[in-house]
Amino acid sequence: MNDTELYIFGRHPVEEALLRNPAKINKIFIREYINAQSIKNIQRLSSENRIPVVHVPGRKLYELVGKVNDQGVVAQMSPVAYYDLDEWLIEKCNIDEQPTLLLLDEIEDPHNLGAILRTVAASGIDAVILPKHRQAPVNATVFKTSAGTAGLVPIIRVTNLNQTILQLKGVGFWIVGMDQNAPKSYWEQDYDMALAVVIGSEGKGIRKKTLEHCDFLINIPMANEVESLNASVSAALVCYEIKRFKSKND
Repeated sequence: MNDTELYIFGRHPVEEALLRNPAKINKIFIREYINAQSIKNIQRLSSENRIPVVHVPGRKLYELVGKVNDQGVVAQMSPVAYYDLDEWLIEKCNIDEQPTLLLLDEIEDPHNLGAILRTVAASGIDAVILPKHRQAPVNATVFKTSAGTAGLVPIIRVTNLNQTILQLKGVGFWIVGMDQNAPKSYWEQDYDMALAVVIGSEGKGIRKKTLEHCDFLINIPMANEVESLNASVSAALVCYEIKRFKSKND
């Protein structure tokens, strides 16, 4: 796995990380003279999980995360682990169980990425694939927006999304692309198969070459001349439709 350094900040995100992923937290920095009552759960969870807590001046927190609303609390996380695609296919993937992947085509807004990762975890998607270029990394903003759920589902980073799609097809995945010009709505699609769903970037959607590699194209019906939805909202709709469909057919 390849690693990326990560700090998260804010009382709620740090507390969520302590509850969900305490093994990934190396150290917690707390601003000097902070109200002890406001961080009592963080202190308790840190003690229970034997995580070092260091009280530091505010300038130290600024050095770690910059000019943000850190609420006096910063956690130093172990690096976020990105799977290699071949590694994931060998170790985690059973094609007979019809897994569902989400492929993100250049989602550059970290808030969108964080919201998508939270939906992915909640809806039971098996893995997320991110391109290495023109794509928001999983950083502190993404982790905060995901409410501590980033990393609960395997995250795979790839160099070329189109080559990845061809590789996935080769092992039995069907590729579904979300495109507003598609002839079929997302609730009309059959999802009874191993799936990789492509979510396009904010504004531009899925790139033309990537669309050409899709086996099926689906749209989200719009009223009142609305052109499109936020990428994270689109992802949430299709993830839960797939969950509903597969639950019904279990």
